[in-house]
Amino acid sequence: MKMDLSQLPTPCYVVDQALIERNLEILKGVMDRTGAKILLAQKAFSMYVMYPLLGGSLAGATASGLYEARLGYEEMAVPLRRQGKACENHVYAPAFKEQEFEELLRYCDHMVFNSWRQVEKFGERAKAAGKSIGLRINPECSTQAEHAIYDPCAPGSRLGMTLENFENGGKKELLDGLHFHTLCEQNSDDLEKTLDAVEERFGKYLPEMKWINFGGGHHITRDGYDIPRLERCIRRMQEKYGLTVYLEPGEAVALNAGFLVTTVLETLHNGKDIAILDTSAACHMPDVLEMPYRPPLKGSGQPGEKAYTFLLGGPTCLAGDVIGEYSFERPLKEGDRLVFEDMAIYSMVKNNTFNGMCLPAIALREKDGGCRLIKQFGYRDFRDRLS
Repeated sequence: MKMDLSQLPTPCYVVDQALIERNLEILKGVMDRTGAKILLAQKAFSMYVMYPLLGGSLAGATASGLYEARLGYEEMAVPLRRQGKACENHVYAPAFKEQEFEELLRYCDHMVFNSWRQVEKFGERAKAAGKSIGLRINPECSTQAEHAIYDPCAPGSRLGMTLENFENGGKKELLDGLHFHTLCEQNSDDLEKTLDAVEERFGKYLPEMKWINFGGGHHITRDGYDIPRLERCIRRMQEKYGLTVYLEPGEAVALNAGFLVTTVLETLHNGKDIAILDTSAACHMPDVLEMPYRPPLKGSGQPGEKAYTFLLGGPTCLAGDVIGEYSFERPLKEGDRLVFEDMAIYSMVKNNTFNGMCLPAIALREKDGGCRLIKQFGYRDFRDRLS
């Protein structure tokens, strides 16, 4: 049964199919013009009911471990391959578990390792199984001005091999490609800067490779993103070294394509007007506290911009469970519905049940505007995680 936003249970994540398709059109355009292969990074968006649509436009998916690898294989790769369509499944992790590796070999086409020790431990088995083998490199080129927590090139980083470590070890003959991932919500000028560092440090090894993976963090579908510069970066690697180029954005696939619908439970005043919602920053939108950032809210303004300013907070016991301050044309009251925007990415994949909070429902807004409820959660989902 289809509903509109006002009929959905709250809190509820809503992913908009038309907006996803808009993003896919942009990404597919890059693929069609350059021949690059763009993969879904499932760590940002794993709503697998959308995988047939995503896989129909993208080259496949990439995973950060066993469960994501299995999800990408079962829900995207296998169904598309049955239709005769190519669909790749990649995996990278800082370290793989011995007890999981044989299962990973069943699911993945590309396996990217983080160190020579990991290549030594698993590389020959992967190669014997017909897998394409890659190694993550660290070009030691930081472009993160605001969010150090997302900088894999910071001093002491555990992610990727510096040139010194790369040159001092390893069976380089096992490698088919090199992988770097240094960006987070960035434009292609930072990619170009990073690519300069990759060439400066690792350029002499690139002719020996079959592919290079630019990783994720490319905000390709954001307004103002410099797509021509991205395409120049892709062609540079193709024409200079004959490499197949991979990109694995997560955010760009579902950027600005989802919402979190919530209800005001209570309003109060303590030096400022406060509204308590039935959604939690800590539980349902953890990047609000982790990055931190202030999510867009439909119909609202900056503090003081409109007549009534409210501090919006969640219902947990955490004092810092605060989403931010927003202003409105009229005072908020119990029962009002609010719609947070850009809530498809890093929300469903990171949410939790702290304080016994129920996970938000998941809905799909189809192209005719109607909403279809995909999943609801209850007490057993909370209980069964704990023992």
